Amino acid sequence: QVQLVESGGGLVQAGGSLRLSCAASGRTFWRYVMGWFRQAPGKEREFVAAISRSGGSTDYADSVKGRFTISRDNAKNTVYLQMNNLKPEDTGVYYCAATTGSWVATTPKDYDYWGQGTQVTVSS
Repeated sequence: QVQLVESGGGLVQAGGSLRLSCAASGRTFWRYVMGWFRQAPGKEREFVAAISRSGGSTDYADSVKGRFTISRDNAKNTVYLQMNNLKPEDTGVYYCAATTGSWVATTPKDYDYWGQGTQVTVSS
């Protein structure tokens, strides 16, 4: 089992940047495919980005391609989401998730473990 704790959310103006971090417990972080999801009020949780166990493969939602970058540091048990050129529609609670399942994993049901979420608010 792994525990996930997100940080780095906040309030930013449109066009700004934020970097989210997700710290994982345990010594088997390298075994997990990691993902980021977000959920806006009244909407379903949606896929943002995912990264393979080695970090060699990544996948992004079309809405964030070219603006967001997912990365991981297996030595630090941490996955990151660099978010640039933020838009008001990026507002929501951002969740980190982990799975021992197959790559690629782009739906919430693919993931076994979730963090508590961190709020990102982009003002226009």
